Amino acid sequence: MDMHTVVVGTSGTTAEEVVAVAREGARVELSAAAVEALAAARETVEALAAKPEPVYGVSTGFGALASRHISPGLRAQLQRNIVRSHAAGMGPRVEREVVRALMFMRLKTVASGHTGVRPEVAQTMADVLNAGITPVVHEYGSLGCSGDLAPLSHCALTLMGEGDAEGPDGLVRPAAELLAAHGITPVELVEKEGLALLNGTDGMLGMLVLALADLKNLYTSADITAALSLEALLGTEKVLAPELHAIRPHPGQGASADNMLRVLAGSGLTGHHQDDLPRVQDAYSVRCAPQVNGAGRDTLTHGRLVADRELAAAVDNPVVLPGGRVESNGNFHGAPVAYVLDFLAIVAADLGSICERRTDRLLDKNRSHGLPPFLADDAGVDSGLMIAQYTQAALVSELKRLAVPASVDSIPSSAMQEDHVSMGWSAARKLRTAVGNLARIVAVELYAATRAVELRAAAGMTPAPASLAAVEALRAAGAQGPGPDRFLSPDLAAADAFVSRGGLVTAVEAVTGPLA
Repeated sequence: MDMHTVVVGTSGTTAEEVVAVAREGARVELSAAAVEALAAARETVEALAAKPEPVYGVSTGFGALASRHISPGLRAQLQRNIVRSHAAGMGPRVEREVVRALMFMRLKTVASGHTGVRPEVAQTMADVLNAGITPVVHEYGSLGCSGDLAPLSHCALTLMGEGDAEGPDGLVRPAAELLAAHGITPVELVEKEGLALLNGTDGMLGMLVLALADLKNLYTSADITAALSLEALLGTEKVLAPELHAIRPHPGQGASADNMLRVLAGSGLTGHHQDDLPRVQDAYSVRCAPQVNGAGRDTLTHGRLVADRELAAAVDNPVVLPGGRVESNGNFHGAPVAYVLDFLAIVAADLGSICERRTDRLLDKNRSHGLPPFLADDAGVDSGLMIAQYTQAALVSELKRLAVPASVDSIPSSAMQEDHVSMGWSAARKLRTAVGNLARIVAVELYAATRAVELRAAAGMTPAPASLAAVEALRAAGAQGPGPDRFLSPDLAAADAFVSRGGLVTAVEAVTGPLA
């Protein structure tokens, strides 16, 4: 496998492969083992379909209608109809990377050989991904139980040549037109296949994997901004000593403290807390940054564990088991993924909150230890970063609302057959918003902290080399205005892009080496 191709086998996939397909447009290929497993499982389904006894999903209706036996002449129509009827989503379009992630992971489950889907259907799924065709999927329609039904149904419509999809040029057109333009023949679904294409946790899992990738960058970025704020506030780095964190051995805490200590190496600003305005200790938002950031890091570790397990899973109902058994099950329930999505929204809110507290401290002349009010060039004539902090505070408030768990809710559906649902898709959607807001919050702290570090340097003090690298990289990213008044109109959108795309981490690691 080269860096541009992901080979899908029978044993699941990795988070890195999901990101490569969803964001980087990596090509997808089915392994020979997957094709063999698909064919073997299909033989099992066809043998069961030929028997007079009803088998759920093969020769029966679905959900509350599972008690009806479907005659052979109506089974292909049944599979088409379940896709058409379940493609009932509403609201704004879901992002392209999310749709690609859920399509790829549905292909991953199909390729496991536990769903009974024919090899040619799996190949069509790969062909659609490789052609850059993205089904139009809507925001609302999944309860996170029996899978992300509506979102996956809209994807299955595209495979059938129905509904709308976005082409590689970004234009939305009828799916049949796009398939024809790329030489892809629409699939004609037969027994079990319609159900198998829409009965999984792929949407919520895709968003979890993408959020984990983004949060890894943001937690490292937040360690850097916390170190810059500590430095600009003339705090002490002694609280970052490894022996202090060894006696409370949470791995994330130790990693965050080490990151901060490495960023501060060579600083002439730290340790001045006993100078003109003596402080026995720094404020909690400064002193306890490793504890808060580290607890979030440990939550990410748990999230990756759950994601890795789900990425190795084959989620469908019913499933084809070794020996030719086909069994109904409840593995489609999204609770394991939904809980983690909610956990991550909570830690994102808390990380955003502590970032904002440090920003406010940098801007308050009564607590900033000699910095000008609001870091203004001429306080009173201009307001400095006053309103940047307002924006940050509004984002933090929104994060707190987004931290309210979705997974504690449940609305029964399907005539009480599906009477307890996970709401995992909803948890994933709000986490995506939370992650975007967190990047903006970190960017505001970075802007304030680098401004404060520059002011300290102008006063004759010596910032850490890594801090100066962050200052220069942020300026090069275009976040500051031109000329002597460059801080008067901060480009916070440019700062956000710099942070969210990993620019801050890259700039600092050029000095410190790889950070956790």
